[in-house]
Amino acid sequence: MDSLSLLIVLFAALAIPLVMAKFNITSTPTAVAEIVTGIVLGKSLLGIVTTNAVLTELSSLGVIVLMFLSGMEIDFSLFKPQKNATQIGPAKLAVISYASIIAMAAVFAFILKLTGLFDHAVFATIVYGTVALGVVIAALKEKELLSKPFGQTILLIAALGEVLPLLSLTVYASINGSSSRSVWWLLVIFIVAIYLLMRFRRPYQFFARIDKSTTQLDIRLAFFLIITLVTVAETVGAENILGAFLAGIVMKLLRPREETQDKLTSLGYGFFIPIFFIMTGAKIDLKQLLSDPHSLALIPLLLIGFFFAKALLTVILRLRFRNENAIAGTFLASTTITLVVPALTIGRSLGIISAEQSGAFTLAAIITCIFSPILFNRFYRAEKEDFKKTVVHFIGTNILTVPIAQQLASGLYEITMYTDDPQKYRTYNSEANVKLMPAFSQGALREAGAYDADIVMLAYFDHDKNFELAQWALAAKVPRIIARFESKNVQNPRYDELRAAGVEVYSTIDASISLLRSLIETPSTLKILEDTTAGIFEITVNNRRFTGMEVKNLPFVDDITISQIYRDKHFIAPHGDTQIHLGDHIIFSGDKRAVAEIREQMERLN
Repeated sequence: MDSLSLLIVLFAALAIPLVMAKFNITSTPTAVAEIVTGIVLGKSLLGIVTTNAVLTELSSLGVIVLMFLSGMEIDFSLFKPQKNATQIGPAKLAVISYASIIAMAAVFAFILKLTGLFDHAVFATIVYGTVALGVVIAALKEKELLSKPFGQTILLIAALGEVLPLLSLTVYASINGSSSRSVWWLLVIFIVAIYLLMRFRRPYQFFARIDKSTTQLDIRLAFFLIITLVTVAETVGAENILGAFLAGIVMKLLRPREETQDKLTSLGYGFFIPIFFIMTGAKIDLKQLLSDPHSLALIPLLLIGFFFAKALLTVILRLRFRNENAIAGTFLASTTITLVVPALTIGRSLGIISAEQSGAFTLAAIITCIFSPILFNRFYRAEKEDFKKTVVHFIGTNILTVPIAQQLASGLYEITMYTDDPQKYRTYNSEANVKLMPAFSQGALREAGAYDADIVMLAYFDHDKNFELAQWALAAKVPRIIARFESKNVQNPRYDELRAAGVEVYSTIDASISLLRSLIETPSTLKILEDTTAGIFEITVNNRRFTGMEVKNLPFVDDITISQIYRDKHFIAPHGDTQIHLGDHIIFSGDKRAVAEIREQMERLN
């Protein structure tokens, strides 16, 4: 019977997305459908899935992997101060939002205490302050919102709503429980997490170099981090999901390759996590809950509490987002289930909550988990966000750079040119966006925002000046630096220094030679370069939706011709069955008018 239950659960995990695709069910996240399916298959209705040792272990691993992946989703760049920010940032907005959740949760908890319905206000505040991070991430992933300000704001609110109640619950249980272990032992988890981060920061780069398909060192390291921190958490009396979440943060800070995160996501959402969600529903006994009049009377009140605690979110989120999305975000943040179940288990072990109250809390949480994501999908409307243009700054304005700036497609690039020559400024100011600076210095260029760009092109005829500018740009951590360097004197090591530092070095002589050779070998080269509608383009695959997709199945493959794929510092000749990997540089030719849409799709972070 144990193996039959496992078989039914695995078949359900396979069938759910197929059924949803067949009937075009898009308003309900897959995680919610899995919980509902578990309710149908479990003791509430059909009773064909029963809890056993195997499913319990796999379900426990599912929530651990879910929390690990949740930790890996945090974008720590959001916590850095933003220069010239005109809108409130996601991190600040999330902190304010979650503070309002705690305040409203405390208000409702004391209302319950004053009315005599529930005496333990601190425990109720912790429960009402929880947010189901796993369900939130699943909903945001399906909408491809995780990379957008709205998605990151809701993600951070959910992360706070998972971690802070988790810590509070652990401290609460330590203080009010029978254990003699000091609450200060909780610091051991964080100390171990910091040690693991420091220990593997440098070796991880070595792992990446020697890794191969039969070793998968990155995945082995991920599970080592998970088991280590989960074991430490359980040893010091904390919840294992706290250790898993910290393991995800450590893995994120190690800066894994995109392929690593993709493999871990596939493993988690492909196997472990669906079992957790299905078994969460299967464990619920609706018959018993609905047969108890006291529990039925509590459910509406407790349900109101979950939404009451998030009531101020709509007002706060409107500071940054449109009204519909503020409402949608409030509904999604009202989702709770992951932490409620262990919280109620702790509450019952402490003797502060009865079986009837636990059942009512659980059913109210399940209702939020089912309906809140659906309401989120109903209310959410895409923000009016223009496609982010590639910001290109030219340091050096001359007869070479001005025509390049003029010919770059205005819909794809935001161009600014800098010069310290008043004569060149007067000559070219009417032809391009040129800024005149009294003199170039590292501080002056930083103050002028010359390094706040995706690409900085250094185009002075003086290669020594370009070398100095390149050093400043490297110090400012500009993503791409292109520098002109005509001299290749073997006694001058600067050319090799720039290339070793990642600067893309070019010379007009080499460029001319390459072009003339191409004209001889491929006569149509010049026509492609001069054509006003066609051209050669390069895009980077950032959208995980295309990961694993074969070239022949790309939605726009009939409009372009893919000539090469640059992957892991090697060029690949693509075929129809060549799979797309995250981070691939796709080099193709096609109509310039289609490039913006293709780039918007494939370079979208999600």
